[in-house]
Amino acid sequence: MYYTGIKIQDCTTTKSKSFWFWASIIINVGFLGIFKYYDFFAVSFSNLLQNFGFMVSPLTLKWILPVGISFYTFHGLSYSIDVYKSRIKAENNFTDYALFVSYFPLLVAGPIERATHLLPQVKTKRVFNFQQAKEGIFMIVWGLVKKVVIADTCATYANAIFDHYESMNSLSLALGAVFFAFQIYGDFSGYSDMAIGISKLFGIELLRNFNYPYFSRDIAEFWRRWHISLSSWFRDYVYIPLGGSKGTKLKQVRNVFIIFLLSGFWHGANWTYIAWGFLNALYFLPLLLQNKNRSNIETITLKLNFDSFKTVFQILFTFILTCFAWIFFRANSITAAFDYIKLLFTNGAFEWQYLANRRYNYEIIMLIILFIVVEWNTRTKQEPISGKQSMLKLIICIASLLALGTYSDYKEFIYFQF
Repeated sequence: MYYTGIKIQDCTTTKSKSFWFWASIIINVGFLGIFKYYDFFAVSFSNLLQNFGFMVSPLTLKWILPVGISFYTFHGLSYSIDVYKSRIKAENNFTDYALFVSYFPLLVAGPIERATHLLPQVKTKRVFNFQQAKEGIFMIVWGLVKKVVIADTCATYANAIFDHYESMNSLSLALGAVFFAFQIYGDFSGYSDMAIGISKLFGIELLRNFNYPYFSRDIAEFWRRWHISLSSWFRDYVYIPLGGSKGTKLKQVRNVFIIFLLSGFWHGANWTYIAWGFLNALYFLPLLLQNKNRSNIETITLKLNFDSFKTVFQILFTFILTCFAWIFFRANSITAAFDYIKLLFTNGAFEWQYLANRRYNYEIIMLIILFIVVEWNTRTKQEPISGKQSMLKLIICIASLLALGTYSDYKEFIYFQF
């Protein structure tokens, strides 16, 4: 991509510029397709033929997926597109370009940085800033709390429920979806916070990637707050070039479904991710058709009035829709997802049967409630634990990490059920 970027900039004719641009796109997408999606398409096509009576043994590669391939592929794609559109100049220093594409804090879970934002910082001489470093340490600690205290703890319960959903009642299945919702949020946003914090230690400012998405009042607002760098990438490089919100409603609907299906497929090579993207597109559709997809832009404030009760209801309803969609994201297969949902609405027994100590099942719920309270109190701040109470919050974070030492003995169990 380094070489093709220079060739795109140096071309004197539109034809040769287009050639090198599409060569760059095909190479980028080709590597991602071969490593991440080839086996998926091969097996899916084989299963389709078998349904028509043809016995086929697909040739699968079974290669180990390179770490961070989705992220540095998108870095490379945005770089090539921005050079082609003359938004930036091609980078002649290979070291600076390689650092931009493979910047280590971003590879696991983002955010997806643009060359227009990160490359200038890479090339600029940086001087240690104590205030920036302190903010970075706070971000790292808060990211660790999200990952270790929230995500890993919720994962224990979510995995137990999803792995044994056939024997679970409706309440347990509902809690399983909620636990997974906080697991995936703690994972993704925790990694992003740590990446942002680590970068601050180096004097580099990364884009904010999560902005309290579970306080959203509709699905459109959720996607403006969830994995912001990915959503904005698809918006700028796919949705707008397709026509965006211009043109007929039919074209707008087409563009929305393309974006959400691509977003689902980007997360993994499984039909469950595509179903998750399709379901989110359906959620988004009524807002688009009524031109209400940008209704909730301002920061949430609550008072003792009817509008506040309406806001709380909207937040809870959006969260329920999101948790329902997460079932497809977490399930091992489409069949398992539909079975899970069927039992969720039909298996209404409320037995108190589980192998772990009952008290610790309540404690995970209290932990989530405490986390929600902290998130709500910091929702208007750019940094999650900054300001006058930063040291108090830092102490709470460290105490939470240390508390895991006494809590871990109760985390190994087969299943639990309310």
